[in-house]
Amino acid sequence: MAGMATHVITGAGSGIGAAVARRLHARGDELVLHARDAGRAKELAAQFPGASTLVGDLSDPDKLSWAFGHQSLPSRVDSLLHIAGVVDLGPVGELTPKSWRHQLNVNLIAPAELTRHLLPQLRLAQGHVVFVNSGAGLNAHADWSAYAASKHGLKALADSLRQEEHGNGVRVTSVYPGRTASAMQLKVHQQEGKEYDPSRFIDPESVATTIVMALDLPRDAEVNDLTVRPGR
Repeated sequence: MAGMATHVITGAGSGIGAAVARRLHARGDELVLHARDAGRAKELAAQFPGASTLVGDLSDPDKLSWAFGHQSLPSRVDSLLHIAGVVDLGPVGELTPKSWRHQLNVNLIAPAELTRHLLPQLRLAQGHVVFVNSGAGLNAHADWSAYAASKHGLKALADSLRQEEHGNGVRVTSVYPGRTASAMQLKVHQQEGKEYDPSRFIDPESVATTIVMALDLPRDAEVNDLTVRPGR
């Protein structure tokens, strides 16, 4: 992605999202960082000086339109990076509707709604939408049903969007990281009752490298699906 570009990023506060934001911030690109509330927005603005923020609760996608209507959306969007996510493990026989809705809202419906609001700007810039999915978006395992369903749905969203917007010059990439050393992975291990050793998993910086590579690929090519697995 040549020259200064504007990137809208969800999940920039930690893990893969923070690693991507640091890379793009360091090279002088403009960042618009999504935050769930004003307090979080203030923290992100301090963490990335010069960045703008966009506030809206991904767990309540029905209210995103109202929230965005009271803020100034960026006039140009070169990339929209959906990196935020939540996970709540449990067997089908025990997961409640509240748990299902929370994961579907944050991991699937909110990305669709945010994309809908920013599509005009993405079309104008012939921009790029990146969905950071998961290995669970390709294969579902015991106790992962709700999370995997949200991520399988995210793959469907990305695949449909890619076909719909190809003629408008909008590129769409899905990235499927394996287990990555992050706060989410710590939570997963706590839910699994396992000891957490971050050295066993992918460094978020490595996933960030693949995402930035996809963004910077010349216009004659497009990465559709990118799977990243632990190297040790």
